[in-house]
Amino acid sequence: MVEPDQPSTGRMIDFWLGGDHHFPVDVAAAGAFEQAYGPCAQIFRELRAFLGRSVRAIAARGVDGFLVFGAGVPTMGNVHEVAAEATVLYTDVDPVTIRLGQRILAGSDRAGYGYGDATDIGTIDPAQLHRFVPGWGRRPVGVVFLGLAAFLDDETLARTLDELYAAAAPGSCLAVDFDSEELAGHPEALAMMGPAFRMRPPADFPALLGRWTPTEDGVVAVGDWRPEGRPASVPDAFYGAVAVRGDH
Repeated sequence: MVEPDQPSTGRMIDFWLGGDHHFPVDVAAAGAFEQAYGPCAQIFRELRAFLGRSVRAIAARGVDGFLVFGAGVPTMGNVHEVAAEATVLYTDVDPVTIRLGQRILAGSDRAGYGYGDATDIGTIDPAQLHRFVPGWGRRPVGVVFLGLAAFLDDETLARTLDELYAAAAPGSCLAVDFDSEELAGHPEALAMMGPAFRMRPPADFPALLGRWTPTEDGVVAVGDWRPEGRPASVPDAFYGAVAVRGDH
């Protein structure tokens, strides 16, 4: 595989999680960010643990098909490893990460990887969607939308989540996260995130879900969402929720 010349957030997270599907350019970028911010591994382990708990909670509702946006590297406790009986379609917009994901999942008959822009679900290959999320639009599915809201302005985020709500069948669930204003205390690290990065006050998060209704857990710091044991002591950089599509 040709080594990329640009880092990817998904592969940087793989590095922080202790995976082995990343490149020197990703390690360098992760190191530069940590110099400006501080250690990141535990924060992203908490975020990945939230992914696991939320996916298990969705699967416990009888959902056995998942559509994942901004999927990054499909290892280290990603969706198909957590929901072992489910089928999963991972999507991303980074071509290097897509090829890497396809290589990792080449032997799987229940998880696939393809191009998909969360802001335009029409970009997903219909054949892949039918194969790996066969109930899409007809029966409840799980939509994983992690690491994306921070890169969408309010109007685009509202439209995107509403389009997903309209396309998914009643009873479908959304796992989503938002970035708090915690990074504002680290201006050098914040600058590295680029001009599209959106921090938001936690009080604004519930309204951003639009018609999706959060479970009784609400929108909370990811470590506090149905914790298994005592949550790790990490900054409240990410808030997360599982929200449900109603019958209307």
